[in-house]
Amino acid sequence: MVWLVILAALLLVISPVMWLKPSPRQRRIVPLRNAAAKAGVKVVLEKPPLHGIETAMPGYRWSYPAVSPGPRFLLVRDSEASDVLKPCVAGWRWRIEPLRPLPPAAREPLEALLTRLPQDALVIESSEFAITLWWWESQTAERFLTYLDDFHLLRNAMAGRADQRRAKSDFGEGAPRG
Repeated sequence: MVWLVILAALLLVISPVMWLKPSPRQRRIVPLRNAAAKAGVKVVLEKPPLHGIETAMPGYRWSYPAVSPGPRFLLVRDSEASDVLKPCVAGWRWRIEPLRPLPPAAREPLEALLTRLPQDALVIESSEFAITLWWWESQTAERFLTYLDDFHLLRNAMAGRADQRRAKSDFGEGAPRG
């Protein structure tokens, strides 16, 4: 009986230590997020622009230069989109299409990237400030790094293609025209 009490006490002492041990997913995500941060990608945990998902989702964000804002659009994977939405490329649909058509220098890298992304990549969102990839982080850091050149090429091709033109103010900064 004494041994049983000692064993129970030992288990009570050891169990909190086991909770602190990172899961296999956590051991994979930490190097992934560190590699993204080193490459200049901002990782955010926010509610994604998807219907029916109320929890935070990882978003990997490539910022446009402040002087060259990007266009606004939203692409959703077919599995998360309505059939009513206009198709973009196989597997992806426009929820919000850019106001001006993308030039070939931006459209081609976008289409190539969309065909390569993993199945858990659900949304590509572009705003005036950044391009964001919303996904569930299914891949390793090494595999993720293969997308960096494509995202940089896409960001550079779309920078300066904002939907709203900016007028110069007296201080040299752009102010929205309205």
